[in-house]
Amino acid sequence: MFSKWKSKKEEKHTGHTIEIMAPISGEAVSLTEVPDETFAGGHMGSGIAIRPSEGVLKAPFDGTVAHIVKSSHAVILEHSSGVQLLLHIGIDTVSLKGNGFVSHIASGDQVKAGQTLIEFDLDVIRAAGCDTISPVIVTSTEETPPQVNGHYGQVTAGQDLILTVASK
Repeated sequence: MFSKWKSKKEEKHTGHTIEIMAPISGEAVSLTEVPDETFAGGHMGSGIAIRPSEGVLKAPFDGTVAHIVKSSHAVILEHSSGVQLLLHIGIDTVSLKGNGFVSHIASGDQVKAGQTLIEFDLDVIRAAGCDTISPVIVTSTEETPPQVNGHYGQVTAGQDLILTVASK
């Protein structure tokens, strides 16, 4: 008799598709091109990577900053559906300890699609010997992870679709 009532968690994660726009301008490529097995092997989740042409990370959708790493090289955004997206600028950039990164956000902030989240200096990253390729990962702790489809090629932040996420 009460089967029509669902918990908020069930409602939040029931059948929807989210379109995620490019958070960085550049070339969207397969995660397998990332020179880090944790990302390339999909151990962090499904997604794509972007070879940046400029040093600006923008919000790919309206959402909440679930977490920003102290060194400002990575952020997790949460969509109203509950889907979380890890935006990781470069590879091994944690070693820069924030040098070359300027964050415009804090954990808990509400952000709008296209809003600048982090500015980063590509030359500083390269000079430190780090790769600038930036993974965009749909993280999931659900038993049945969402289906993630990537869209590849040249992309402009805030304008071009890079991921379609369909959850069950």
